[in-house]
Amino acid sequence: MEFKPHLYMLLSLISEVSLSILLLPEMALLCSRSVSITNQGFIPAVFCLTFKIFAPQVTSVGTNTEWGLLMACISEDTGEETPLQVRLNGVATKIGVVALSVAVVVLVVLLARYFTGQKNPDGTVRFKARKTSVSDAVDEAIKIITVAVTIVVVTVPEGLPLAVTLTLAYSMRKMMADKALVRRLSACETMGSATTICSDKTGTLTLNQMTVVEAYACGRKVDPPDSNSQLSTSLISLLIEGIAQNSNGSVYVPETGGDVELSGSPTEKAILQWGIKLGMDFEAIRSGSSIIHVFPFNSEKKRGGVAVKLPDSEVRIHWKGAAELVLASCTKYTDTSGHVVSMDEDKKMFFRQAIEDMATRSLRCVAIAYRSYDIKDVPLDEEQLTEWALPDDELILLVIVGIKDPCRPGVKDAVKLCQNAGVKVRL
Repeated sequence: MEFKPHLYMLLSLISEVSLSILLLPEMALLCSRSVSITNQGFIPAVFCLTFKIFAPQVTSVGTNTEWGLLMACISEDTGEETPLQVRLNGVATKIGVVALSVAVVVLVVLLARYFTGQKNPDGTVRFKARKTSVSDAVDEAIKIITVAVTIVVVTVPEGLPLAVTLTLAYSMRKMMADKALVRRLSACETMGSATTICSDKTGTLTLNQMTVVEAYACGRKVDPPDSNSQLSTSLISLLIEGIAQNSNGSVYVPETGGDVELSGSPTEKAILQWGIKLGMDFEAIRSGSSIIHVFPFNSEKKRGGVAVKLPDSEVRIHWKGAAELVLASCTKYTDTSGHVVSMDEDKKMFFRQAIEDMATRSLRCVAIAYRSYDIKDVPLDEEQLTEWALPDDELILLVIVGIKDPCRPGVKDAVKLCQNAGVKVRL
């Protein structure tokens, strides 16, 4: 199966469908999460692509994919013993050795006492040479051997594995009550021996409800961040254009009214929601200009850009990404009146300090900037346009926003409880 390049598409692969996709040279890829790529150029996992330009080629499906082979290896029962089973076997072996040694000693002592003239409670000798019959001697010897065997049988803990299994099953039921599904009992052993917990932050320790809580524009802090009165009309227009065009999310406004529905990554939805509060009409902005070229966001560049052509044939390049990286490429900013002014070192230091202050409070800092571009310098050939690197220098800073994702209730207490128990929590 092949897809033609340079088409806007939505490809969503659910867990029941696994594909291996070969990355072609002209492919521009954007994943909702970072995806490791093998040396052969394959994507070995189930993933989700959002609206981007790409030209993948599906080479295999199901168990023939890299992901399918990996899952088969994980699901395969190798017959390996769990750490607890290894320890129990060791304990059972040691107990068996001790029990056997005690049984041998008891056997030797009892036989020696019997054949050397041990007396009964009434004072008579139990064994008399040449007087005690062979059958009576054999019966007594069998009784002594039975005592030794009983010691071995009683000492070996046959019920220990069963008791441990029942204990683990009880632990599994308790974890299910806490909405933690355990597929294998051995997982309870591993969790009981854990000394470090590696946890994702977004959506796990937080509510995954990101919102813009701070904004810096026009060389000062905007408080509240969605206050239109503190921003010039021209700046709001540029911000709305940059947010709507340079986004892989979408906005759906129900015809019957109701809440606006946003799609995309949590960061994208937070910025789109902020743009709506500033008065953004997503569909109108999208249809009011045409996209020339897209530079998808990636984890290496930590920013993404888009070149748009306005109805008056003016070309603007909008960038959005990590605040410190975008700020380093900015040479100008817009002032309170909406004019573009040069950014001196003091003003750049002000923005850097703002980024540091927000970062110390665990806010995700995102900067939005743009620049104008001469339409004559835009490649006309489709192949050259595909390889065109969007200019990212001499940018004009529009805004730096701080996005917050609130912690889930009880996270602080849970982390403190783990630390008190000697378990390290790492993000």
